[in-house]
Order: sequence, then structure tokens, then C-alpha cells
Amino acid sequence: MASEIRFEPGLYRGTAECYDRFRLPYPDTMIADLVRRTAPSRHGRLLDLACGTGQLTFPLRTWFADVWSVDAEPGMTEVVRAKANACCAGIRTITVGAEDLHAEPGTFELIVIGNAFHRLARALVAQRAHGWLRPGGFLALCWSTGPWAGPRNWQRALDGILRRWQNSLGASGRVPAGWDEARKQDPDHDVLSRAGFEPAGHHEFFVEHHWTIPELAGYIRSTSFLPLPVLADHADDFDTDLAAVLGSFAPDGRLTETIGYAYELTRKPAAL
Repeated sequence: MASEIRFEPGLYRGTAECYDRFRLPYPDTMIADLVRRTAPSRHGRLLDLACGTGQLTFPLRTWFADVWSVDAEPGMTEVVRAKANACCAGIRTITVGAEDLHAEPGTFELIVIGNAFHRLARALVAQRAHGWLRPGGFLALCWSTGPWAGPRNWQRALDGILRRWQNSLGASGRVPAGWDEARKQDPDHDVLSRAGFEPAGHHEFFVEHHWTIPELAGYIRSTSFLPLPVLADHADDFDTDLAAVLGSFAPDGRLTETIGYAYELTRKPAAL
């Protein structure tokens, strides 16, 4: 069994504004599919663990009487709280790491983790999530691909830009080397199975999106590897470089990506 890779705390400090503005929402088709498969009672409680700025909290909130939005980064929970105060009741924000959250057994009908399970102490969080769920409750690991990860020429060029700037700013170590190898050797579904979860399916969705270069610049500022605090006084130079390199791929000002979304659904066995 591979040892867990440790991500340093605070990697998303200073990203909340860009995260909320430039991260794309999960598609409505995926949210509807997740709701259909988990069949919330509308009287239960949802836990959005490592919630970011609420990309799962807000589209799922109407299906639950109570929602806990939990993130270790204060900036993220501040944004969720502000949005909730403006539009929604029944959303409780908690600033704490997933590993340190306290909840009573059987508290939740559904737990969702968006683009974050790999950053957590997976075995510990899976074990604790199993206890937090009511019998028959669900855990969904939700994912989306990044714009640098695809096969298009502009995406390969973007990946090269990001690597070059990470190296030049001394930021290449912010994401631990080999972070994905641990997940390949000990996949998420095996971690969840050892914690007592039953598999309930892997579900994928694809959406075509058209980026502008300024939107991509904003998205990069929402990442853990080149956030605005890392770019700092070099942010304008980065934007100029990004526009110069990617401009040749976007004669109409748009860069097309097919974004892959997915969720891995697991279930705590119902009580006998």
C-alpha cells in the first residue's frame, strides 16, 4: 500500500476571490444525476467537505434541510458565508481541515468532496466519513479536469507556460512530487472500500467550454501552484506571456476545451 502524500496547509491562501469567479460550475446534468441516484429526503443534512467557495454546496442545497460547508481555508468559507447570507438559509460554514472536523455518527445523508480527496489524509477521512453518514447514506468524490490537461495544442502550450513559470518563481515544489502515484498504487475506491463503503458507480459528463485568455489567467490565480500570492509582482508579466503564447491559438479570442466531469459514488451499507 502506498504511503499518503502530504500537501502543505495554506496552498489556497489568497485564492478565494478568483476561485469563486473563475472556477466553472459542475454541470446541471451531473448535479441532477447525483440527486437522482442518492435520492435525498429533503429533511436530511449535506456535508460539502473541502468546499472551496461552494461549487457543490449551492447547487445541492435545495435538496437538504441543513448544509455544512467545511474548508480549511478561511477565505473560502468567508465567501460561502457571504453568498449564503445573500441568498440562502440553512448553510453552516465551518473553517477546519477535513481531518479535524467533529460530527456525530449518522449526521449526514450525503457527503461530497469536490476536486480535493487527493489532498486529504484519504484513509482517515474515508473512515470518519463512514461514521458521519447515516446507514444507507452516500459519499461522492467529484472531479473536473484542468484546462492544461487536455490534448489540444493550446493546452499543451499552456502546460508548458505553467511549468516554466513555476520553475522561474521557485514554486514547482508547492505540489508534492509524485502526488498522483500514491493514488495509482492505492486507488480511491480501494481506500473507500477498506473504510466500509460499497461502490455505487463511476459517472462521467463532458461539456464544451470556450475560454478567453483573461479567464484562463484568472483560473490560474485560483490554483494552488500559481496563485496570486505566488505570482505577486510578476502577475502582469505572466498575463503578457500567457497572451503572447496562447494568442496564436485563439484568432477569435476563444480557446475551446472539452471539460471532463465525474463523480465516484459510494454507499454506506444500510443497517440490517
